[in-house]
Amino acid sequence: MRFTEQFDVVVVGAGHAGCEAAMAAARMGLKTALYTLNVDLIAQMSCNPAIGGIAKGHLVREVDALGGIMGEITDAVGIQFRLLNTSRGPAVWSPRAQCDKQAYRLKMREVLESQPNLKIKQAEVADLIVEPSLDDADCRSAERNEDETVFANDAPRAAQNNEGQRAVGIRLRDGRTVGAPTVVITTGTFLNGLIHCGEQQYPAGRSGEPAAVLLGEALKQLGLRGCRLKTGTPPRLDGRTIDWSRFQVQPGDPDPTPFSFRTRRVAHYDSQVPCYIAWTTPETHRIIRENVHRSPMYSGQIHSVGPRYCPSIEDKIVKFPDKITHQLFLEPEGLNTYEIYVNGMSTSLPVEVQLAILKSVPGLETAEMLRPGYAIEYDSIDPTELERTLETKKIAGLFLAGQINGTSGYEEAACQGLMAGINAALMVKQEPPLILDRTEAYTAILIDDLISKGTNEPYRMFTSRAEFRLHLRIDNADRRLTPHGRRVGLISDTAWADFMEKQKRLETMKELLECTRFTSPMLKQIVSSTTNPVAKSFGAGRSEESSAVAESQQLSAHDYSSALGQTLAQLLKRPEISIEQLVPLLHDLASEFFERKDVGVKPSESVPGLSSAVRNELKSIETEIKYEGYLLQQQRAIERLKKAEQHTIPPWFDYGSVSGLSREMQEKLIRIRPRTLGHAVRIPGVTPAAVSLVHVYIEIQTKRRQQAAAI
Repeated sequence: MRFTEQFDVVVVGAGHAGCEAAMAAARMGLKTALYTLNVDLIAQMSCNPAIGGIAKGHLVREVDALGGIMGEITDAVGIQFRLLNTSRGPAVWSPRAQCDKQAYRLKMREVLESQPNLKIKQAEVADLIVEPSLDDADCRSAERNEDETVFANDAPRAAQNNEGQRAVGIRLRDGRTVGAPTVVITTGTFLNGLIHCGEQQYPAGRSGEPAAVLLGEALKQLGLRGCRLKTGTPPRLDGRTIDWSRFQVQPGDPDPTPFSFRTRRVAHYDSQVPCYIAWTTPETHRIIRENVHRSPMYSGQIHSVGPRYCPSIEDKIVKFPDKITHQLFLEPEGLNTYEIYVNGMSTSLPVEVQLAILKSVPGLETAEMLRPGYAIEYDSIDPTELERTLETKKIAGLFLAGQINGTSGYEEAACQGLMAGINAALMVKQEPPLILDRTEAYTAILIDDLISKGTNEPYRMFTSRAEFRLHLRIDNADRRLTPHGRRVGLISDTAWADFMEKQKRLETMKELLECTRFTSPMLKQIVSSTTNPVAKSFGAGRSEESSAVAESQQLSAHDYSSALGQTLAQLLKRPEISIEQLVPLLHDLASEFFERKDVGVKPSESVPGLSSAVRNELKSIETEIKYEGYLLQQQRAIERLKKAEQHTIPPWFDYGSVSGLSREMQEKLIRIRPRTLGHAVRIPGVTPAAVSLVHVYIEIQTKRRQQAAAI
């Protein structure tokens, strides 16, 4: 088949997943095309103009550590930064940034357009082109038989053999065909999207944008199992019509923590804007209860399942009737607009009801609504159809990433897009895929959860999903993942040199703490410096809550006296001791650690002030020392899990021959086809006893095959 154009990788959809996938493939040296319905809406923040949050911030850090771009874009256009959960343990600290919505998509487009090997195209992708898969390793360059190449929407021919096919390109709505050995689909909510607002409903991918109907039908014709999901968005208000004096102010951190390990200081560190906290009232709840029957979710108009952890306002009132008030956040959408996002008020109620709800909130009595909230239903693919590379099991060379896999959120989409883009590129290069282990990244946990368990509701990442979250912190994401990014070609020489220098710096400081003994002169220095500006400024970039905790930890000479003769590392292991209290000593012992260049602190502030970079590196060292026992305990558990992962299940293994397995377990194992025993035990409904039985039968069937081969 002759194609209008030929690329190595084609990415369909320019949302957060598509942008990461396209950039990864292009940076890895492959000729890449990114297709979108509207080039002016690349990386559009359809819902909340914010990046990060609990666990989501971990994902962005991991994307950045692997060589992705979401973190750097956020640092460039973020207008408020906060490090969340600092009053808790370091495993759950997460950065969050309010972004300038317009600036985000403009900056992303600028970065994409400046990337060599990447072409951005505006067109609707209507179909996939597939052909029978070849066993030859060099099949990518083999001559194609035109009679065997079919369009997915050519139902009679495509349905003849959904197994053993491979993607070879796409067809555009205008009839052009584009060839590529790998195709990455990242369509978000556009597949057969249907918007609901009260009794009204109409097809759309987003408000004001058409749905992708033809492509949705093409995926169905390929035999990929699908499901219908739902999400929603709240109304937007005119900030000039809001009485801001009625709300609690929520400022950003004084010295923001960047998302990217390559960012020295965020762009708007000195011009952050506040968010505001509002509360619903009994009147709000009355209005919702009296009109809940008009909500498509409760009228029967919507049948699909929405995100459990981002419920609509009507869902909150119905499911939590005992709560007399619910929190709302008023968040600016940018520096050059008055538009305000009402976080916490996602709704699909009729417009007039939305207006009544808003006016029942103190401070919003005169607020004007610029855009109403709405719900949207869309098609997604059952993620158990995917390999761990995010390639579909049935169609070789076809990768899926983002909301099409049943996830919710920009961050979940970005990490999938990055992994799909990397593995699509590695497939073209005929190199081994990049498969992360769930013990080394939240990204791997997300992918493993999806392909093992599937999902019947939009999947959101939480720190609680990680078995070893103390190992998966935001501060060590680069140490965990940057070597992988370097291996596949996404980390530049400069970034790699900075990474290696940082690791050396951390190791040197840790050795200093482990070798230096605590003496009487040091004791006097610490006691005399309880008001030392170096120590006090340590908490300047953190929340008031965590700074108050640090201040409460200031100790007297008597408190320290029993530690004389111990190493500083042993001293730091005490729960009442924090590294903030040791800053005066460390500043004298290793001044070069604090006096680095280009760390984002003005020269006049370098002493006694500490940049967020220095502060966060010190906290990373403290965590490694203070929680050493727990980390070692988790490391042993990780090794046990890895042993289970090393027991592979051969692709030829016949689950139907295993007596003792229930029909339900057989069906699940045959459908998902786990790669390892560790993977099998994580499938819902498959018991450890069943996995042990499978292990025994693998040995039996292997011996039989060996005996048969010897005859």
